[in-house]
Amino acid sequence: MRIAMVSEHADPTAALGSADAGGQNVHVAALACELAGLGHLVTVYTRRTSPGQAPVAELSPGATVRRLQAGPAAPLPKDKLLPHMGELGERLGREWRRHPPDVIHAHFWMSGLAALRGAAGTGAPVAQTFHALGTVKARYQGPKDTSPAGRIDAERRIGLDCDQVIATCTDEAAELHAMGIPRAQVSIVPCGVDTAVFTPAAPGSRTRAGRPRLLMLGRLVERKGIEDAIAALARLPRAELVVAGGPSRAELCADPEYRRLRGAARAHQVSDRVTFTGGVARSRVPALLRSADVVVCAPWYEPFGIVPLEAMACGVPVVATAVGGLADSVVPGRTGLLVPPRDPAALADAIAALLASPILGAAFGRAGRRRAQHWYDWARVAAQTETVYLRLAAGTRPGRQAAGRAAAGAAP
Repeated sequence: MRIAMVSEHADPTAALGSADAGGQNVHVAALACELAGLGHLVTVYTRRTSPGQAPVAELSPGATVRRLQAGPAAPLPKDKLLPHMGELGERLGREWRRHPPDVIHAHFWMSGLAALRGAAGTGAPVAQTFHALGTVKARYQGPKDTSPAGRIDAERRIGLDCDQVIATCTDEAAELHAMGIPRAQVSIVPCGVDTAVFTPAAPGSRTRAGRPRLLMLGRLVERKGIEDAIAALARLPRAELVVAGGPSRAELCADPEYRRLRGAARAHQVSDRVTFTGGVARSRVPALLRSADVVVCAPWYEPFGIVPLEAMACGVPVVATAVGGLADSVVPGRTGLLVPPRDPAALADAIAALLASPILGAAFGRAGRRRAQHWYDWARVAAQTETVYLRLAAGTRPGRQAAGRAAAGAAP
């Protein structure tokens, strides 16, 4: 098949760790490459962010990134991109009318707006993965939510107008149903992990001495719960916390969230046990995960969460909050422990239980590795996605018909 992916703000070739570069970039890149490995021709369309940026880049044999003009050729926060989605949609439409894809897969809600506009008149079916939903963001961030006005209504329209929504976890599927998207309109395909890259350490290779190490990996944003982990650390006097992510180490001091978290560490009197590495090259992540005794993922909410999968694939036990996709991927009492969000005491108790029993931690690590290999390896995720594409390309779209009937019934 000729597969077109749209990822308006998340260029799959971008360096990770900045404010808008994270799990979606990883997901799009890995899925495109895996599908290309199955023999499909994949083109990922994203927005051009600098005048000197190459318009075309190869991800892997059969997978290409095309950067289209949509607004200024300059970096823009993703919440400022909505006015430029019409232009992106028009450019996609001109390209797709010349070379129609067999299926279109939009990633994130603004990509969905552009993809549906570009697909008009081509006959190509459109699948949508939201990666995050405005309803969830508004619920947890309240007045701090910087999403453009009308996001929730736009996501509802996209969910009804596309041919299939590909949700990444059961929590997201429930949110979509609550928004009025019929169940038949939604398939669940999780995010994945490269289990050939994220692997356990060789037996006996972990010789690091000193304090037990807790690791958090991800962007420095408030909702990731890093402050909760710092508060938990105050209850764990033997442990250290390594926080990897955000700007480069040289630029950390200019980052407001880093400064706020440093203040929290001082307030909890754990400054000497908290290390911020700054952004970490993707190639260094597996070794960094393997250096940890426990990987901590404590978001207030999380659309899916790739870090727990990567930790599990590396054979490292996970303590996570029971939110979003983490409630699917982490099996409490088997691959890690789940705690309520925004509860430093519960977080500390779970971590303490694992640190007190290295045998239990090792058992969780082995079970996590098996779970990652069986359920979340990218080959399986790509095959599941391919099944959805083939059904859509063949014209089998029961979800779309049901959505159309629901929309018609709701019309005044």
